[in-house]
Amino acid sequence: MTDSRLTPLQQNVLGTLAGIEPPWTLTGGGALAGFHLCHRATRDLDLFWHAQVKLGPWREECAHRLRDAGFEVAILQRFDTFERLLVSDGADRVVLDLVAEPVPAIEPPQQVPLGATRILVDTPHEILVNKLCALLGRAELRDLHELRELLAVGGDLPRALRDAPRKDGGFSPLMLAFLLRDMPVEMMAAASGLGEPLAGELLRFRDELAPRLLAAARPGH
Repeated sequence: MTDSRLTPLQQNVLGTLAGIEPPWTLTGGGALAGFHLCHRATRDLDLFWHAQVKLGPWREECAHRLRDAGFEVAILQRFDTFERLLVSDGADRVVLDLVAEPVPAIEPPQQVPLGATRILVDTPHEILVNKLCALLGRAELRDLHELRELLAVGGDLPRALRDAPRKDGGFSPLMLAFLLRDMPVEMMAAASGLGEPLAGELLRFRDELAPRLLAAARPGH
């Protein structure tokens, strides 16, 4: 993991939780920062239990393992399908999201080495599909940025658009195109402190992506 952007704390948390049954899968920014793109640091870790309708007793095992390993653990949010923990080692901290995702994964996760153990990580295509659905649901700039990065390294947009409705029954390329057209990229970039070069790149990417989505929405595509 020489190129990984995960912090030592984040790697230690993942290693501590490795082997929990049923197994979790690292997805989102943690998977991209640690194993796929290694493009930026991430503030949180997302552990998904695919094809699970709610979090089971393993949520308690996660907290017990972390505390037994010497971490401080605070519960920030708790629901049947979602739990957010703040994990600290005294010098650093990370937000840890535990998520039960009732929809099965589009494709099996990859098993990757992490120190002396191995963990499951969502594939780039799985994350690409999730990013399309996330953009439609919350329109955050980081999702647009990571969508751009995934496509730049060979992500298959037409395939991801075909797969997205399997994750979100309300997804459509047409709806996403309309949302992107009105997405205030420049204002969002300024508010988040992004420099002008990256903000300009994201604006161009948005303007290039919308026609591709409209084309995909035409009958026969």
